[in-house]
Amino acid sequence: MTVTTKTVESLFYWKGQQKHIRQYVRECNVCQRNKHENVASLGLLQPLSIPFAPFIDISMDFIEGLPKSEGKDVIMVVVDRFSKYAHCMALSHPYSAPKVAKVFMENIYKLHGLPASITSDRDPMFLSRFWKRCSAFKELTYTILHLITNKRTVKPRLLTNA
Repeated sequence: MTVTTKTVESLFYWKGQQKHIRQYVRECNVCQRNKHENVASLGLLQPLSIPFAPFIDISMDFIEGLPKSEGKDVIMVVVDRFSKYAHCMALSHPYSAPKVAKVFMENIYKLHGLPASITSDRDPMFLSRFWKRCSAFKELTYTILHLITNKRTVKPRLLTNA
């Protein structure tokens, strides 16, 4: 806005000029669509590491805007970056990180385990909540397996000692 103000001030002057320029820029459709970014350039893109085994590194994306089928209108696609094997899971919109984590754990984790990295174009907040929910499911699974294992080992000991 200061560049526009300085350019106009160098050529014209009228009473309340800065106020009119600010209002014009705020209401101008072209000015609003063609704003420049006020952040430093991010630099060169860094290549992803090459995976060394299946389902260690995966990518996750969502196909949205589909017609409803059995109440679902979003497809979550999980692709293994090593083998290019893909899993497609149906979701209903709107979906949340806990809901996506639940579907992920039921379909991907039970077959392949938890990956080391997930590449996605989702915002960091979504991915953070997703990882937290996956960790909670993983801890719950380990706790349940630990309890079941302990009960199985304890029962035969009770029978032999009785």
